Amino acid sequence: MSEVFQTERIVEFHHTDAARIMHFATYFLFMEEAEHAFLRHLGMSVMGLYEGTKLSWPRVSAKCDYTDSVGFEDVVTINVRVGRLGSKSVTYSHRLFHDSRPIAEGEITVVCCLYDDRGDVPRSIVIPDTIRERLQPYVTKS
Repeated sequence: MSEVFQTERIVEFHHTDAARIMHFATYFLFMEEAEHAFLRHLGMSVMGLYEGTKLSWPRVSAKCDYTDSVGFEDVVTINVRVGRLGSKSVTYSHRLFHDSRPIAEGEITVVCCLYDDRGDVPRSIVIPDTIRERLQPYVTKS
């Protein structure tokens, strides 16, 4: 069984809609923030340097299936695993809970990229072994 990274977020008032339930777009925000916390947990970042060149992880796909709602001041637990570790991409699998009750499942796929000398044109690269090794314990499938 793969390892699971877990973090929590509180639903703030600005995360809610007129009915005071969490707005659908906030689920994507929480998933991205959980990804960033996961990478920091591994000693990495969504933005960094690799061999002196800017490395980042642009999103190429995101989806979320909602099963229940949460509201203002509820605590959301977010579990993160690596659903797929490709040669150049990573698909993060997120499961969101409130009081152990599932509320949503989502995925975000990112691509490992280096940027040109000006730092504005990404070029996909094979995920470096040092990064792959840190992600591997969290992989659910290859």
